[in-house]
Amino acid sequence: MTFTTPSSPYGIHRVIEPQGVLPQGAWKIDNTMEITDNEILIDVSALNIDAASFTQIKQEANGDEAKVAEIVKGIVEKRGKHHNPVTGSGGMLIGTILEIGSSLAGKIDLKVGDKIATLVSLSLTPLRIDEIVKIHMQKDQVDIKGKAILFETGLYAKLPDDIDEKMALAILDVAGAPAQTARLVKEGDTVVVIGGGGKSGTLCVYEAKKRAGKNGCVIGVSPFEKDCKRMQELGWADHTLQVDATNALALMEAVSKVTNGAMADLVINCVNIRNTEMGSILSTKQHGKIYFFSMATSFTAAALGAEGVGKDVEMIVGNGYATGHAEHSLALLRESEKLRQLFTELYV
Repeated sequence: MTFTTPSSPYGIHRVIEPQGVLPQGAWKIDNTMEITDNEILIDVSALNIDAASFTQIKQEANGDEAKVAEIVKGIVEKRGKHHNPVTGSGGMLIGTILEIGSSLAGKIDLKVGDKIATLVSLSLTPLRIDEIVKIHMQKDQVDIKGKAILFETGLYAKLPDDIDEKMALAILDVAGAPAQTARLVKEGDTVVVIGGGGKSGTLCVYEAKKRAGKNGCVIGVSPFEKDCKRMQELGWADHTLQVDATNALALMEAVSKVTNGAMADLVINCVNIRNTEMGSILSTKQHGKIYFFSMATSFTAAALGAEGVGKDVEMIVGNGYATGHAEHSLALLRESEKLRQLFTELYV
């Protein structure tokens, strides 16, 4: 295999169009499954599609499973990676190491046969789907037969022996959320988690309650009765609000009511739908913080919206990576039997 540019640790040699950008920003990348000396070849068993992306795909497919499979495969065929052109997001994968480039062999803690989860987005990962085995419509997961390339700088986690692969895939896909929550929440904080009944939201509610302590207050928000009921049963949210976060005024009023007008020190937005920026902003107290983990967020809408209502709040981009985030999130499953049981029911 011959590339037009020298092999790069960032995978720039794989970019087909447009030239001069990194793989994540490229429209199309080379997914030829012959590795260079600084790449790693993976036999892929499953994809975990980003929640915003999978929601959009299901809507486009009108809930038809065969159509979802067609769209997923079509994206990869056109772009050489799973990079949703509507949401701009990807996901992650699990698989087994097939081959390690000569310049990496013996210098990294991987060997052929290791099972790993990639901690970099599918939106930059060269991927080839040979067959879609099964679509898990309620889990955002797709079982496949295929191959992928991990670049020299690509992050990964070895799959642990004590946690089911599908459960590990689910939690590692959102590992940045609870890790960032642990950094942001302080003792005594009032924390609102929008989308608190979902995958990343549940982890954030659990982490927030642990960090805020008995003097803090954690408020879970979801428009769905079943999510609110689950949050109540788990017991980590002090209040659950069944409110549609796209209705900014309704959310503001609901948060104001349970906080006696004080509002939140920190709002964590984990939803996979658009137009929840203003609800997040209005629920935050002056000089508070908002962590937008959702890939459905418009940061233009958030910035201009905060300015428009005179809110001086710190808004944090939902970086999916935090140092040690994989280990941190897997440890949550080990320390909480209730959390592990929930993820077992949902993903195993």
